[in-house]
Amino acid sequence: MQNIPFDYCLGEIALRLFVTLFLTGLIGWDRERLHKPAGLRTHILVGVGSALIMLISTVTGPMVNGVYQVDPRIVANVVTGIGFLGAGTILHYKDGLVSGLTTAASLWVAAAIGMAIGCGFYSGGIITTVIVLFVLYIMGLIDSYYEGRLYRSVTLHARITPHLTESAKAMLRDEELKILKVETQLVSPSEKYVVIHIQPIPIAMGKELSRKLAKLPGVKEVSFNS
Repeated sequence: MQNIPFDYCLGEIALRLFVTLFLTGLIGWDRERLHKPAGLRTHILVGVGSALIMLISTVTGPMVNGVYQVDPRIVANVVTGIGFLGAGTILHYKDGLVSGLTTAASLWVAAAIGMAIGCGFYSGGIITTVIVLFVLYIMGLIDSYYEGRLYRSVTLHARITPHLTESAKAMLRDEELKILKVETQLVSPSEKYVVIHIQPIPIAMGKELSRKLAKLPGVKEVSFNS
């Protein structure tokens, strides 16, 4: 351990790496239970790797008045590199929908937590972990609560024709609703269901639209789903 400051003894190095493992593991566990592209292992590896790089940048940086300084070039490269890794978790679909943004952000924050603990900024790393867990878990519960009171798609049970589909879409647009995707489900050789995915709407609004759509020629039943 020659040329490494006393503060960076083996015990301190191990402490910082294991604290990072624990904190980033908590965030990774949340992503793991939701089966996201980057889960427990990925977040731990990103966090511990960032902590180690921060340790390296500190103990190999310039010394000013007997105190080792962080090499900003190494830190900047970590932030840039994590950006590329996070981009790999973002998925773009043909209908314009995007998923994985939260996981990409959690990877980025795991790297920041690792760097914070790596340079000995324990309070910042721990407080940030608490905030991230609050956002991911508590806000997720709130989202689930409200999503259970919203509709996201409408299904027309009818003998589908192009005219009927266009009429239904026109009615939804008249209500200023954004149509995300339209697909059909074969029920029998002579009958199909059309499922129109829309922006989330309150259940009360869905019931009103259901009555209007049921009046279209050929519609047997209308159902909304969350």
